Parts: sequence; C-alpha cells; structure tokens
Amino acid sequence: MHDFSREVHGTHTFDSTGAISAPIYTSATYRHPAFQQSTGYDYGRVANPTREELEKTMALLEQGERSWALSSGMAAVNMVMHLFHPGDHVLLSEDLYGGTVRLANEIYARYNIRFEYVDTSDTGLTAAHITPATKGIFIETPSNPMMRISDIKALAELAHKNDALLIVDNTFLSPHFQKPLTLGADIVLHSATKYLCGHNDIIAGILVVRDAQADYAQQLELFIKSEGPNLPPLDSWLLLRSIKTLGLRVERQAANALAIAKWLQEQPEVTDVYYVGLPDHPGFKLQRCQATGNGSMISFKVKTAAIATQALGKLHLICFAESLGGVETLLTYPLAQTHAEMPPELLSRTGLDDRLLRLSVGIEDPGDIIADLAQALHG
Repeated sequence: MHDFSREVHGTHTFDSTGAISAPIYTSATYRHPAFQQSTGYDYGRVANPTREELEKTMALLEQGERSWALSSGMAAVNMVMHLFHPGDHVLLSEDLYGGTVRLANEIYARYNIRFEYVDTSDTGLTAAHITPATKGIFIETPSNPMMRISDIKALAELAHKNDALLIVDNTFLSPHFQKPLTLGADIVLHSATKYLCGHNDIIAGILVVRDAQADYAQQLELFIKSEGPNLPPLDSWLLLRSIKTLGLRVERQAANALAIAKWLQEQPEVTDVYYVGLPDHPGFKLQRCQATGNGSMISFKVKTAAIATQALGKLHLICFAESLGGVETLLTYPLAQTHAEMPPELLSRTGLDDRLLRLSVGIEDPGDIIADLAQALHG
C-alpha cells in the first residue's frame, strides 16, 4: 500500500469485532488463563493493546521492525541517550532542538559521555570528527531552526563503517515525507506532539528501530520496560486517530509553506528565508533525493530584532507560541523560546540570532496567513 492508505488503516490488528476505530483499553493488568499462560498482555506498562496498535502503525509507516510510543519527544531522546556509556563520544548536529542540547550537556555529560557538535550537512567535516570512541551520530534533517539538510545515506554508511549508530530526529518531515530507516539509519525518533498529532492536543514521542533483534533495540526494550515512559491508552488512541489524516495535513501545509516562503523572499523587511523547498536552498537537490516533500517549517530573518519582536505582538490569525506541526500556523522566536539555553558558541556557528523567526505553517488559507504576516511585519 501507499502512505495515504497505510496512514488511514494502520495494521488494523487490534480486535475481532470489526471495529473501524481501535478500542481504548484502559486496563492496568490482565487475567491469565492459567499458570504460565498469557493472553499476550500482563501489565499495562509492558504492553497495552491500544498503544501496541499505534506502535505497529508507526513501524509500518517508518518501515522499521519495532516501535515504542512514549510520553514525549524528549522521553524518546532520553531513551536513546541511555544507549551511551562513560567514555563514549557522540556527534550531534550543531543546529539542533535546544531541549536535546540541554539533555546532552546538562544531564548526560555528567556521566563522562563526550558530546561534540558538528555541521552534519557537511559529510566530510563529520567524518573528520569521528574518533575510535564515537558510538553515535545524532542528526536532525531538516535541522531546527536553520533548516540544514544532512545526507542520511552517507552518514549511515559513515556511522556503520565506524561501528556507530545513526539516529535521526524525523519530526520536521514525518514518515509521510521522509523514511530515514530505508536510507540506512538505525533509529528514528519523533516528537509526536508535532505533525503526527497535528492538533496541538497530545504530548507524545515515538521511537522506531530498523532491526528489532539488534543489541541497541534490545537495550531500548529493556530501558522502556524498566523505566515506564510509555504513552497512556487514551493518548495512543488520539494519536492513531490523528495519523489517519497525516498525509492530507502535511501535503496541504507544505503547499502553503512554499507559497509563503516565496512571498517572504519578496518582502523588504526580510533579509533571509530558510525553506528547503526553495531552489536556492543549499540542500534543495539532496532533499529531493532523500525525501518526497519539503515539509512546512520556514525560518526567516528580518532586518532588526525590533521588527521581529514587535511583529510577535501584532499577530491576529497566526499564534505566537512554541511547538510546531499543528493545523494552526504558529510563529516562534527561537532565541527566547525553543533555543533559549543554547550555548553562545552554537548560536554563533549556526547563525541563530535575535532577528530569526520560525514559522510552522498550518492548513489555513495561505492568503490569510500572508495577510497576517504582512500587517505584522509592515504595520
């Protein structure tokens, strides 16, 4: 089946009643038929039928072998960080969500894991930073918020040549547009709060692995079973419901984003537009090779910080809010919100400054979005 069909139907393995919508199983524990016999479910932290249907659906969409639905995107990142040990070296995209940087620098670095930030859109530069202790390469592509594109296939080959894992945060594109596991990545993660949910009403995370029998997958299974960061049944059901319209939403959002990005390029107050769907984007050709769409995240710089901050208070249709990926268009000020705790060195290296705004384009009429941006920037 194609993605639209997979998104609507999932694996459809949840019960024998013929229900079109997966049931919500809220039981914390399950009755055993007899000693040493099980229905396949024992305790809700270990397995839940509603959550399991979501996990099977996400494994199907990402073309992986095993998936876990977790309580947040950061819970997913946290489980991945558990894979590394004292003395390990991990390369991360230097342009990265601030929460991931905070987790690495302020939590895991204290366990003598060395994190190094590199421009992973430059495969040669990334290769030059590999050491015998390197155990993982963690990337976002497109990156947050500067929209850099990294070569997933090339980085997977580089990682495996050095006995390391390639981990890809696929939040910005969703499996509808990009499937990193098919390009060689070992682990894909999502803040499912974003495009997978799409309605700004669930906090959730997803992990998917390429090889369920691999040691890293078995370790993840152990961590998740032992620590219990699992997504509750109701949220799992809501996410399953949302995924049915994933393709419709992200296709519409991407079409809107392209129109808005072109408009932004023509505005006198705007100095730079970062959108991977524009032909002059440095990663445009690579993006077309490894993804089927460009997503709907746009970052842009205006002439002064005053223009940026004043525009945030003039919005009517667009919401000045953190997060992204929902049907509502959101405008974010990364320096003070999503990347407020980024080290100054990384801010300088990536170009994230007080003139940068990040737009998550929704499904509204593109003319209405543009009209609101126009009055906020020009007004």
